[in-house]
Amino acid sequence: MTVSALVSGGKDSLYAAYLADCQGWPVDELVTVRPADPESMLFHTPNLEWVRLQAEAWGRAHRSIAAPTGGPDGELDALASALAGDRGPIVTGAIASSYQWSRLLRLADQVGRRLYAPLWRVDPERVVRAEIAAGLDIRLVHLAAERLDPAWAGERLTDGLLDQLVRRSEQGRRLNVAGEGGEYETLVVDAPFFRARIEIDTARTTAAASTTRYDISNAHLKRKER
Repeated sequence: MTVSALVSGGKDSLYAAYLADCQGWPVDELVTVRPADPESMLFHTPNLEWVRLQAEAWGRAHRSIAAPTGGPDGELDALASALAGDRGPIVTGAIASSYQWSRLLRLADQVGRRLYAPLWRVDPERVVRAEIAAGLDIRLVHLAAERLDPAWAGERLTDGLLDQLVRRSEQGRRLNVAGEGGEYETLVVDAPFFRARIEIDTARTTAAASTTRYDISNAHLKRKER
């Protein structure tokens, strides 16, 4: 039985995989979907190539699944083909997106596997506080809401920065402070359960309209000193 965690490199998917591992479902592999559409409505797309370093740092296998054009249905078909043939659970970091949840449930039913979502319907602020408290080094790599400061691109998500997100959400049109509405996306570069941390060698920040991206072009693992 293989436990497959859908991991984009971001905080929620990696933290969900870690929780599954702690809660009796030891994760065997991190599975990453690479959509052909950079604006995929279903899957995270920034900096996907660095999930392989997360997997290596954690000592887990990694599979990268190319998803062709064809929208969400085509992406799910590609993932279903990759996940069919096993009976172990599929782990997801979904928190509040009914759009994502309903489609992943359909996929799990299609391949005959259980969907395990330890963060589902947990308060978003509580989730992010827990991820920070767990020691995840979370970097902001994509900002797509007008009230998010472009200077935050590449910065670490801390309790202090989260406090600012909460205040900005309360002062205007509400945003999901966990980024579940696409307001921002992240990359985890270190965690207590990693044997090495991801060191960013080169990266570029680009901005257009209300969107800012932090694209990493080179990175490597640095072994931690015991």
